[in-house]
Amino acid sequence: MEPNFELTTNTKTVLGVKLFQIKAKQDIPSKGVKKGDLGGWVEKEKTSSGEAVVYGDAWVYGDACVSGEAVVSGEARVYGNAWVSGNAWVSGEAVVSGDAWVYGEARVSGNAWVYGEARVYGEAVVYGKARVSGKARVYGEARVSGKAVVYGKASVSA
Repeated sequence: MEPNFELTTNTKTVLGVKLFQIKAKQDIPSKGVKKGDLGGWVEKEKTSSGEAVVYGDAWVYGDACVSGEAVVSGEARVYGNAWVSGNAWVSGEAVVSGDAWVYGEARVSGNAWVYGEARVYGEAVVYGKARVSGKARVYGEARVSGKAVVYGKASVSA
C-alpha cells in the first residue's frame, strides 16, 4: 500500500529521532482530513520492508509520532502526544491517544483504544473493543480482548 501522506520539510527531533510532519495526499472523509491538511509526525514514508507507515483511511494527528518500523493502517487514528514505534502495528478502527505509547512488537487492532499514559509493548496484543488507559501497562505476550478494560496503574503480562 502507498502512504496517504507526503513528508513536509517541517521537522523536529524527539527522543533522538528526527521526525517529519505529514501532509495529506488525498481527502480522508472518515477522518475529516482534506488533501493538503497537516498531520502528525513520522520518521519516514515506508518501513524497510516497503510497507507504508500510514495508509488506508488511517491518520496521525497533531503532536502524535510514528517511528521505527511501526505502521498505522485501516481506519486507525493516532493523536494527542501518542507515540507508536518499533515494529508496532495499529490497525482496524483502533485509537491510540493522549500520552499513550505502543511499541516493540505490540499490536492494537479492531475497535481497541489505548489512551491516557498507558503503555502497550513487547509482543502484547490489544484488540476487539478493549480499553487500556490511565497508567496501565500491557506487555510481554499478554492479550487483552473483547470488552476488557485495563486502567489505573494495572499491569498485565504473560
